[in-house]
Amino acid sequence: MMLVIVAAVAENGVIGNEGRLPWRLKSDLAHFRKLTMGKPVLMGRKTYLSIGKPLIGRTNVVATRERVFAAPGVVVATSMDAALITAQGDALRRGTNEIMVIGGADVFRQTIAIARRLVITRVHLKAAGDISFPAIDPAVWREVGRSEHERRDGDDASFTVLVYERAEA
Repeated sequence: MMLVIVAAVAENGVIGNEGRLPWRLKSDLAHFRKLTMGKPVLMGRKTYLSIGKPLIGRTNVVATRERVFAAPGVVVATSMDAALITAQGDALRRGTNEIMVIGGADVFRQTIAIARRLVITRVHLKAAGDISFPAIDPAVWREVGRSEHERRDGDDASFTVLVYERAEA
């Protein structure tokens, strides 16, 4: 089973500001939807609350330490281990070998050591924010794909989609 981290990250490492994305990238949202459709998506409670609803066509697994948290249309797990087991079972039922980890910062920090791939949208701006993505260590990650995207209607900036895979020791 492959754990894939999917994140949009500003040039200065910012991924969020006060519980929201600090930019609007309609083009990247279409890419995100295509990449994650039909697969389990694993996220933290704050990320789920910022989205405000379950993502259609994907099993939404929400990891939280809040034992009383519940939301319609999502599977709640009270530990990262339970969330990963739930997502793995869903991936097997769906016939996919990928679990998509979509945030937030705490979930990224807990899973980056076991992830096998990163799909990073590098947003070409320096954003104000209070949440950052963990550093991508070049000794651990090697770039295997890159696509440039010009700013379009509905986008606050141009961006580059970077794909990294864990380097073999």
